[in-house]
Amino acid sequence: MTRQPAPDARPEGTTAKPRTRMTGRERREQLLTVGRRIFAENGYEATTVEEIAEAAGITKPVVYEHFGGKEGLYAVIVDREEARLLERITAVLAAEHPRQAVEQAADAFLGYIEEHPDGFRVLTRDAPIGVGTFASLIGDIAESVTDVFSVHFRARGYPAEHAPVYARALVGMVAMVGEWWLHEREFASGAAGLVRTPSRAQVRAHLVNLSWNGLKDLEIDPHV
Repeated sequence: MTRQPAPDARPEGTTAKPRTRMTGRERREQLLTVGRRIFAENGYEATTVEEIAEAAGITKPVVYEHFGGKEGLYAVIVDREEARLLERITAVLAAEHPRQAVEQAADAFLGYIEEHPDGFRVLTRDAPIGVGTFASLIGDIAESVTDVFSVHFRARGYPAEHAPVYARALVGMVAMVGEWWLHEREFASGAAGLVRTPSRAQVRAHLVNLSWNGLKDLEIDPHV
């Protein structure tokens, strides 16, 4: 009589595949990725630690262990996305010609939105008290743009003290158009190709058309 192998017996020469366990750093990165997606979908207030833990396949205490809770996780996500966007924009502001700087800055902003839509959604949603807001981020970006504008203003005989007005107007315009563009892209993606939305290059071209054609003909002393 042939003896049958036990139900849990494995073919000769094989071993059980060990379960890999995430390192602390890997788990932290996983929680940041999962948290960003859920915060982008639901907003801060509607998101729970339970929901984040379930999506990550862990228990609630692990979230508290790494970030101290929902607000801590959210704050790290916001800080990371703000740094990512600010770095992209400031890296292109050193262009020799101001028109090129405007074009590259607009493209960097739109590129961030295109490549990191969840991050942009998190930044533009309401934040809890104590966490940086999108308005404060726009202010930080505008400060960098102001420095560049001031140099070009002085070189062309314009009062440098007016540079912050134009810097904030430009950054605010790009940010608002970016929000609209992301919404249009999402709507078009769900419309089975029946709705067309402008490309990144087209949006950039129109932004530069408006902003540069206004900047190059600035009056030194506009009438009030």
